[in-house]
Amino acid sequence: MTAVLDTPTGTPTPPVRTVASRPSPVAAGLTAAQVEELGRRLDAIRDRVVASRGADDAAYIHSVIRKQRYLEIGGRALLFAGVLPPAWVAGTAMLAASKILENMELGHNVMHGQWDWMRDPKIHSTTWEWDNTSPAAAWKYTHNYEHHTYTNVVGRDRDVGYGILRMSDEQPWRPYYLGNPLWNALLATFFQWGVALHDLEAEKIASGEKSLKSIWPQLKAIGRKMRRQFTKDYLVFPALAGPFFLPVLAGNATANLVRNLWSHAIIFCGHFPDGAVQFTEEQLADETRGQWYLRQMLGSANLDGGPLFHLMTGNLSFQIEHHLFPDLPSNRYAEIAPEVRALCAEYGLEYTTGPLWKQYGQVLRTINRLALPPRVAGSPPASR
Repeated sequence: MTAVLDTPTGTPTPPVRTVASRPSPVAAGLTAAQVEELGRRLDAIRDRVVASRGADDAAYIHSVIRKQRYLEIGGRALLFAGVLPPAWVAGTAMLAASKILENMELGHNVMHGQWDWMRDPKIHSTTWEWDNTSPAAAWKYTHNYEHHTYTNVVGRDRDVGYGILRMSDEQPWRPYYLGNPLWNALLATFFQWGVALHDLEAEKIASGEKSLKSIWPQLKAIGRKMRRQFTKDYLVFPALAGPFFLPVLAGNATANLVRNLWSHAIIFCGHFPDGAVQFTEEQLADETRGQWYLRQMLGSANLDGGPLFHLMTGNLSFQIEHHLFPDLPSNRYAEIAPEVRALCAEYGLEYTTGPLWKQYGQVLRTINRLALPPRVAGSPPASR
């Protein structure tokens, strides 16, 4: 169920106002009535897609599952001959591609409930467990609920900084943030492990807000999943290779590294390039359905590319459409993107999009700038 359906209703408030970390787009000129009309038109798009889900969509997801499994089987088989450099390179590339597909187009989207309408117990949000160190149940709470409900709300959306980075001018600066570029590099390198620990709210443990005892059951679940992933990739498959233990071990580690770096880049480009707006907790008061939609549109950014690129991003290159409709089948985002873009133009909203290299460069620039104290970085002091 998309977070839109659970958004509280109430007396319409003034249009979304942005905080100092992003310049306010033209959306500040919308009236409350315009915002709600925008919401109704987006609802109509969603209703049309829901009504048209069918055999073509089912064929698509089954095709992706087959491709992912063929890539994994082929990659692992080639790695068993990994003492030969061409076989090692090809096997590692195939295994990395399979892990990216499994995490982004399958795991992420299946656990959003995008395919629950098929009533297939093997492709369902309640049964899918992905190839990642974060347990599905924990991830679905922090991502599906916290992130998609409070997208880019500083202080509520823990994906703004993942508890270790300063990603907004509204976050008070501390000397610790001088390490922002280093912490980001470590997070990108070990992204799947960082996502798992993110679920624990480690920053609240460090501050004393949560006790180790209170998170012990969750910690055990994460530990079991980490042990399972580590055993599979770094013990079992290398051991099955016998004398080629080390090439297989290196191939698995490299495939995981590629998947981590790619996932980190795609996700950060969807939330933190220039043009992606951040919000304050006060702006959530009495937020209507239309205002929730508006916040998703302004707080997200797309990536330009072709069909293969979109597939390998899990269609998160259509981050705006995904945040608007997180439970619609991902293969339909390309279909509705022109309509969403046209609505943005009609209402004077910025539709933030660009190539990966440009968007990621902007993200890295922001991370480096926010490592410095506000006055040194040339940004306004935090108002909170």
